Amino acid sequence: MNNNSRRNFLKSSILLTAAAGLPTIESATNRFNPSTYITDLKILFQGDSITDGNRTRNNDWNHLMGHGYQYIISSKLWFEQPERKFHFINRGVSGHKVPDLAARWQTDTLDIDPDVLSILIGINDANEAVKDNPLYTTESYKEGYRDLLIRTKKDNSNIKFVICEPFLLPVGTIKDKWNRWHEEVSARQVVTKAIAQEFDAVFVPFQSAFDEALKKAPADYWIWDGIHPMPAGHELMSREWLKAVKKAKSF
Repeated sequence: MNNNSRRNFLKSSILLTAAAGLPTIESATNRFNPSTYITDLKILFQGDSITDGNRTRNNDWNHLMGHGYQYIISSKLWFEQPERKFHFINRGVSGHKVPDLAARWQTDTLDIDPDVLSILIGINDANEAVKDNPLYTTESYKEGYRDLLIRTKKDNSNIKFVICEPFLLPVGTIKDKWNRWHEEVSARQVVTKAIAQEFDAVFVPFQSAFDEALKKAPADYWIWDGIHPMPAGHELMSREWLKAVKKAKSF
């Protein structure tokens, strides 16, 4: 088919689609308006690249949740409970740390006004500490994290938090500096657990789940570079998240 024939074919297809009352590609992608979406429960995922999952920054529902644990969780619950009218939103951004979350918290969290807020953050903060950046201490991580939740509670006193534990396994360059990495990530794991208790949040213990998974397969089967999960690792995360949330009486 030459270029002219192809253009005519596409033009005819679009006209036929419109005549039939079916959405065109353009109208299907642009018709969604979050402010008018009717939902029983709005669940927001926040974090870094593990949560980002190469999500799109538009309203393309095919890629809106990205790929990873947050996609598995949302697709499972959307499928199993359509009557609940869940609305899942992903605002993870690759490379982000607690201060980065703080800089975009108003637009990417408070303005969305979620009923449930799930946060996974800390591995990039730990990376800065491993590089001896004096601005990224365990204490600054704790203070910045707590401030985000305080701001959120002040804005919405009924919000429910899901605090996800940062994690890592000894693979690749992480293995080369394992003692240093383990020290910094472990310190932030203690912080997230304490924050979850303080704010009556669901705590998702990812590290122990990955440690247990090592009995089944080696570390690089679950996390390819020590930080970013393999597909099986994301499945593990989704199961741990759902298990922790389902156990919580407040939910």
